[in-house]
Amino acid sequence: MMSSFVPGLQLSHAFYTQVVRPAVADVPHSAALIGPGSEVLAFDTERSTDHDWGPRVLLFVAPGAIAQARAAVTANLPDTFGGYPVISGEVGGTTVTDAATWFTRRLGFDPLESITPLDWLAAPWQRLAEVTCGEVFHDGLGVLEAARAALRWYPPDLERYVLACQWRRLAQSEAFPGRSGEAGDDLGSAVLTAALAGDLMRLVLLMRRRYPPYAKWVGSAFARLSGTAEVGEALSHAVAAADWRTREHHLGRACERVAGLHNRLGLTEPLEATTRGFHDRPFQVIGAQRFADALTSTIADPLIRALPQAGSADQFGGSADLLTDPGHCRAAARAVLGL
Repeated sequence: MMSSFVPGLQLSHAFYTQVVRPAVADVPHSAALIGPGSEVLAFDTERSTDHDWGPRVLLFVAPGAIAQARAAVTANLPDTFGGYPVISGEVGGTTVTDAATWFTRRLGFDPLESITPLDWLAAPWQRLAEVTCGEVFHDGLGVLEAARAALRWYPPDLERYVLACQWRRLAQSEAFPGRSGEAGDDLGSAVLTAALAGDLMRLVLLMRRRYPPYAKWVGSAFARLSGTAEVGEALSHAVAAADWRTREHHLGRACERVAGLHNRLGLTEPLEATTRGFHDRPFQVIGAQRFADALTSTIADPLIRALPQAGSADQFGGSADLLTDPGHCRAAARAVLGL
């Protein structure tokens, strides 16, 4: 082990420059650190080094050059680099493949071809983040920057659709923490509040055009956003509160801030950004369905506007077994959304 931690992006960049690039100098290629691994999203710490850790490079070559490039890399791999073991293979090592094969396996489609609504909505946010974050070390084939640019963010109508569906998730349970608390279920109220806080953080990430990572890193990704300190403070107070009325107060403060952010985006006409009563019950909510409806009304494409309000794979399915299998995601999206 190294005496001091070196972030994976820095380690892998040096590994490419000093080891991989000289080995494949005669083979046209593109190289990057994208795909799985906390280091791709720059969330790695020294703790990350306890498994599947080491210098990694994803090397794209033409299909006919894979065997040559793989042999060249294998022949020149040292046993260690920077104090870490060097291994081969997609997880924790150097992978040699072609772009179309890798993207299709990782996402379920090739972003260098036309991208359909099914492609977008079946692709988990974590996978989209893995491809658009990380670092490109060299793009001699011109495939990495083109693919990353194509996936940088949703097309306008799909952006509105995904945002509307995230607001709808809030609308479906925004009054529940108060109702549970009023009924004497304080634990249930706390759990519901925490779930709403997570959905709000994901909503803010989407508003800021960041693909929310999977659950372990949502808080870290949210904390890195500029201008969200007040939302974060309110959510922290909400999840730490000892009674449902205090939770409701702080959750309402956070919702009002997020509603204000929605208005500043200018995607719809401005909406009242203050909490209000939930029908005739004594619970204060933001009225999240108003924002969902306003966003849906601005969608120009009739196909997108007519989709069920279930959203993308992360919004209608939370199982890791689903979200880590592109084939399952695509099958589920077809079934849920009718695409």
